Amino acid sequence: MADLVQYYGTGRRKSAIARVYLRPGNGGFVVNGKPFDTYFVTEQQRVAARRSLVVSDTAASFDVVTTVAGGGVAAQADAVRMGTARALLEFNAELRKMLKAEGLLTRDARVKERKKYGQKGARKRFQFSKR
Repeated sequence: MADLVQYYGTGRRKSAIARVYLRPGNGGFVVNGKPFDTYFVTEQQRVAARRSLVVSDTAASFDVVTTVAGGGVAAQADAVRMGTARALLEFNAELRKMLKAEGLLTRDARVKERKKYGQKGARKRFQFSKR
């Protein structure tokens, strides 16, 4: 039996983590067992998730199977974008320059700031009373 050829990449954004598998195919896209258009509802999320494939002109040559957990749907779309870019690097290292120029390999480090003790939130204080 022939081995399954697939390329793996992990993407992260905020608290969302995406495990992306690229398999040779004809452009299918499955997220958590659901069709791509069902999982990502808005056009902005769909564009973000497919961006790596569109930039590298490989959208029609791979089937994408992803598992996403944590965060919101928008952060999950960005995590899928990064995971796809990393999987494409595993497939062809020459795509690195193109993907890096588009900023698809850069981890967005912005995460929610922790709440501090003695304060109402991360930055907001309790109301101050002089008298």
